[in-house]
Amino acid sequence: MGSDADKQEMDNSDSEAERTSSATMQEDIASESGGRISRQPSEASCYATEEDEDLALQLGPKWSIKEHLEKDKDDESLRKWKEQLLGSVDVDSVQENQETDVKILSLTIASPGRSDIVLPIPEVGNPKGLWFTLKEGSRYTLKFSIKVSNDIVCGLKYTNTVWKTGIKVDSTKQMIGTFSPQAEPYVHEMSEETTPSGIFARGAYSARSKFVDDDNKCYLEINYTFDIQKDWSSK
Repeated sequence: MGSDADKQEMDNSDSEAERTSSATMQEDIASESGGRISRQPSEASCYATEEDEDLALQLGPKWSIKEHLEKDKDDESLRKWKEQLLGSVDVDSVQENQETDVKILSLTIASPGRSDIVLPIPEVGNPKGLWFTLKEGSRYTLKFSIKVSNDIVCGLKYTNTVWKTGIKVDSTKQMIGTFSPQAEPYVHEMSEETTPSGIFARGAYSARSKFVDDDNKCYLEINYTFDIQKDWSSK
């Protein structure tokens, strides 16, 4: 076994060799990287700072649909691509610098073997009194007439909540779609449903329907009442 002095001398030699090796490696890296030492990012550098947030992507100005239609209109390939993207846009219904306008014009209740029930949507307020009657155990489909003006509406959604004697008994949320403005209203048909039946199903219900887009802009919120009876209303 060596003395403590010999051991200390060996430790000092090892430390000096490690420092020399590290310095040589940094010089090699600096030489290869044009005088800059490359380092792996620290954990702190993986997180955004306030300065990074200031450099976030800035979106350009929004173009109206009419501006999109007019731009590059002499380019045949771009014109055809825009027609496929936008569909049958009615230029006359497109207004400059106007917000998208969506109106739900009417609700139609269609059931096999009987005439459709067409219910106009009030422009202001909610329907007065009992709005409609459904027959228990019957199949029916809802159809909405939708008018879109000024600009494209993206991700239009329909939600409907139903209560009976103050208790929520049904909740529906359905994507309707994206629509470009046109002169004629769109008609959107919902999936077929069947009314419940039995003594506990019959009676009066209250409901709230809403139409909102991807930006959570609400175009219609309507509260109404209806009932389920043994047969259709004679009205």
